[in-house]
Amino acid sequence: MGRYIAITDIHGELEKLNNVIAKIDLQQDDTFVFLGDYIDRGPDSKGVVERVIELSEKYNCICLIGSHEYALLHAKQDEYYNYLFWNYGGPQTVESYGGRFENILKIHGNFFKSLKFYHLTKDYLFVHAGINPRYSLEEQDETDLVYIRSAFYNSKHNLPQKVIFGHTEFSEPLIQDDKICIDLGCGKYKNARLCALILDNGKEEFIYSDF
Repeated sequence: MGRYIAITDIHGELEKLNNVIAKIDLQQDDTFVFLGDYIDRGPDSKGVVERVIELSEKYNCICLIGSHEYALLHAKQDEYYNYLFWNYGGPQTVESYGGRFENILKIHGNFFKSLKFYHLTKDYLFVHAGINPRYSLEEQDETDLVYIRSAFYNSKHNLPQKVIFGHTEFSEPLIQDDKICIDLGCGKYKNARLCALILDNGKEEFIYSDF
């Protein structure tokens, strides 16, 4: 089996994405798992999406939905998600797509609409925010998968897999027996690093951008 390379919460920071990928000695059988939040806040959301699509042409890439993509996809139908989009970094995304909201889905609609809520393997569950520990995986509400915070990371879950997630930023990766969070605040804080987690047959290696 090849390695899994998990990356999350890029938030339009294309330079940091390129920087962290350049530090990885990529192998043909690697699988990237992007945990969502490609867009908003940073200066080049469009460029991040294009880079992920480019990587998917060379490597196996599994692309999950984050809270910011969820808000984007529901912004036109729901006032609450419209508020979330425009108040948590959406204007920067619109600017990167030429200044028009409609351009986002016109250019990359197929990508955003294809995003999955989670990816499950024998050893890992990859998801953007986490799971509600009171329910089985099949019973999860999709909004918990992209928005849940302390109710997940402050509690043990009952899955046999270790959960790899993002959404809630920490100064260093949050490493617990049953879960790992790799969101370090990229895009939200100027000097926050982007983190990649390489999972290789039980070994866990963290790679960080320089800036």
